[in-house]
Amino acid sequence: MGRTPSPNSRRTPGLDVGETDTNILIVDDHALLREGLQSLLSAQVGMKVVGTAEDAQDGVDKISALQPDVVLTDLAMPETGSVDAIRQIREAHPDIKIVALTFHKEDGYIHAALRAGADGYVLKDDSRDELVLAIRSVLAGKNYLSPAICGTVIEGYLSGVQKKQLEPSWHALTRRERQVIKMIAEGLKTREIAGVLSLSPKTVEKHRTNMMNKLDLHSVSAVTLYAIQSGLIDE
Repeated sequence: MGRTPSPNSRRTPGLDVGETDTNILIVDDHALLREGLQSLLSAQVGMKVVGTAEDAQDGVDKISALQPDVVLTDLAMPETGSVDAIRQIREAHPDIKIVALTFHKEDGYIHAALRAGADGYVLKDDSRDELVLAIRSVLAGKNYLSPAICGTVIEGYLSGVQKKQLEPSWHALTRRERQVIKMIAEGLKTREIAGVLSLSPKTVEKHRTNMMNKLDLHSVSAVTLYAIQSGLIDE
């Protein structure tokens, strides 16, 4: 991509990422964290932060212009669908490596991110070295999971619930889609939901379609049952 080679590059044994700088895009809604990550990663030999974004859609929009090798993204940003953004990036830019960086250790978040196409999953309370290792690992064509969640993933596999955990998850829904599913289950019609959320009926229908596709639900009764089983509404 026309990048200037780093003359003093030091490579982790077995994780050679080439002779050019690795371009990184950071996506997180907290300014202090973005600045901290930018400072930390820019200090690493062979790594260059080419940009930051304050939400998932902003990150997706900047990719074509910035052409990062790695996107480092938070999973829990308000008003955005971070898992959807991972899926969009994976479909549009299959060569870009994606590392989810989050506080969430729950199975739902882990599997939703991996199913969407994340190459790595790192916790925000992991060490700096762990994050750097994760980036170098995905660049070398490997998947990377934080050591703190490996036990959870293995335990789920060995207990025979992997299939259930890999099903479309509540955590894959955006905040709007969660609001819509609750209102549908409570019996509100499209125009009523639009009025409550100050949206157009067409926008509500779009959220409804996306939500039902993600959860593999095909009727209002199925949505209602899901909402009851998930504790969103009383039976």
